[in-house]
Amino acid sequence: MSERSERTMEPSERSERTMEPSERSERTMEPSERSERTMEPSERSERTMEPTGHRRPVSPARVDAAREARALAHGVVASDADDATFARVEALVAEANALLTAAPHLPRPVFDPVHLGRMRDEADLNGIDAMADRAVAGPANPTSVDIRSRLVADGVEAEVTFGPAFEGAPGRVHGGMVAAVFDDLLGGAMAQTQAIGFTGRLTVHYRAPVPIETLVRFRLSTGAREGRKLHVHGDARIGDRVLASADALMILVDLEHFKTTARELLERSATGE
Repeated sequence: MSERSERTMEPSERSERTMEPSERSERTMEPSERSERTMEPSERSERTMEPTGHRRPVSPARVDAAREARALAHGVVASDADDATFARVEALVAEANALLTAAPHLPRPVFDPVHLGRMRDEADLNGIDAMADRAVAGPANPTSVDIRSRLVADGVEAEVTFGPAFEGAPGRVHGGMVAAVFDDLLGGAMAQTQAIGFTGRLTVHYRAPVPIETLVRFRLSTGAREGRKLHVHGDARIGDRVLASADALMILVDLEHFKTTARELLERSATGE
């Protein structure tokens, strides 16, 4: 027997191709030993399951993580590091992404005016504003700009610094980002009227280049209200120099419409509801 080829060896000596089930590789392992590809549904990671709830409220730890990720984005764009350094950064980022990928990915909690009002009140205590994970200006969103805003009597004011990641033409902020900040601040201006709604039209007039890594002051004020239409006007300045101005028309909606997702609205429209 000891001289026979693998084709006629005893079971204990055979290759993986003819091993007993208990000896086979992961391809035929018991469920408890299988990789995620062959695990039972109950054993798979949460990220492959259907969402069963909403993600937890924004915490200071999430805001801190977003701040570091935001700084990373600007660093990747502006740094003149060598390839070895970027390779090391890539490995560290991949490790961080693996941690977040392993956690459940859930939708944002439903925001209604009562919830938003409570969050604004709590912001004075915990420093986290309403919808803190929103795009453009949310402190818990790593893609946002560096912004500090405050509500004023007739609207909203903000101090904004655009980092290197938002550069378009040399030394200039991409025009789309300037418009995006105006759009975000429209929500703050609208909040002063105790109404809820969405942007119906936004017109931005670019009057001078907006420099990166420079403090720019935005101010938006509410104007006339005509039924469901609310007019908002504003500008962005450095000192007395107007860099851009904006005129917007907000379309006010009821609570149920506000709480309905875009996907649901599109599906209703497609079915004629």
